[in-house]
Amino acid sequence: MRRRISYPHREGTCSKQAHADFPEQGIYEREAGRAGFFGPASHFHHRHAPTGWSDWQGKLRPRAFNFNHVSDSHQNSPWDVPNLLSNADCKIRVWRLQESMDFLARNADGDELLFIHQGSAELFCDYGHLTLVTGDYVVIPRSTNWRLEPHQPMFILMIENTDGEYNLPEKGIVGQHAVFDPAALDVPEINDTFKAQYSESTTQVKVKRHGEVSTITYPFNPLDAIGWHGDLSVVRLNWRDIRPLMSHRYHLPPSAHTTFVGDGFVVCTFVPRPIESDPGALKVPFYHNNDDYDEVLFYHQGDFFSRDNIEAGMVTFHPVGFTHGPHPKAFAAGLAHKKKQTDEVAVMIDTRHALEFSNQAEQVENAEYVYSWREKK
Repeated sequence: MRRRISYPHREGTCSKQAHADFPEQGIYEREAGRAGFFGPASHFHHRHAPTGWSDWQGKLRPRAFNFNHVSDSHQNSPWDVPNLLSNADCKIRVWRLQESMDFLARNADGDELLFIHQGSAELFCDYGHLTLVTGDYVVIPRSTNWRLEPHQPMFILMIENTDGEYNLPEKGIVGQHAVFDPAALDVPEINDTFKAQYSESTTQVKVKRHGEVSTITYPFNPLDAIGWHGDLSVVRLNWRDIRPLMSHRYHLPPSAHTTFVGDGFVVCTFVPRPIESDPGALKVPFYHNNDDYDEVLFYHQGDFFSRDNIEAGMVTFHPVGFTHGPHPKAFAAGLAHKKKQTDEVAVMIDTRHALEFSNQAEQVENAEYVYSWREKK
């Protein structure tokens, strides 16, 4: 048995509550927290921005990558694209697909989460048929056979839950219908489109296990189910069906926007919402130390209101061990409160264990990102 050390305390000049009604003008709040916004936390008030460093030496640093330029992402098989960021729990890739897959894919290493950043396609899998469009999440359970037939070139963010499964977050006092109603989840259908692809043609299944691919050949198409029943399936959710938690008087932490829970990480979705309107409420993401989780953010579309010089298809990485928050221009815009609503859509992946970077990721890194918090003269 153990219990965290807990002693809520006030010292010096500080606000009564977090993220609101700061005691002085021109100060900067910083949250130091544990367990990814779920654990104990303290809030400091500083006279200088916690991101105001003048130099940075060493490997521990904020990083930005332009995944639009990953050279090896154009492949016919999802198993031929490289891991970009990864650890034992989570593998992050991007995949560009232009032509229909003439084989089936199967991931025996873990559940796969696809986010359709660009394009549309027909998905055929063991469970039936789904039409996919831009903005869809698709959870593919481990060892499911599947393939895609694109309508337009596709850009897909892939997040593997290695040796684990995806679940929905606990929603606590707001109830199970908050954020998105489980009724918004779609499952594949055994419809006429699915039945039309029944075939006696030779079909290959490319199975990934321990990062290596084996090929199984059948003298027929294994996607030949005539029906199924149960509570395990491929499921789809579009970000447009997400209705975010909001508070006009308090800036909610990223954990309030959790969409899927993996083993050792969470996937959150930031979607358009009204900006806090209470005069004393913080109106941009707060400066914080997330001292147990690495934070990865994939930018899908819109005006990324807490970042500067970021475009769709880029990724930022903020590791455990340093303070981060809005860029100076975004912080100033928040104080001015001229903008009343966000219009960004982004996917965040917070991992409990440290991520590593492949050579392909480092080849598309913006090495100057660490200095992007400098005040413009």
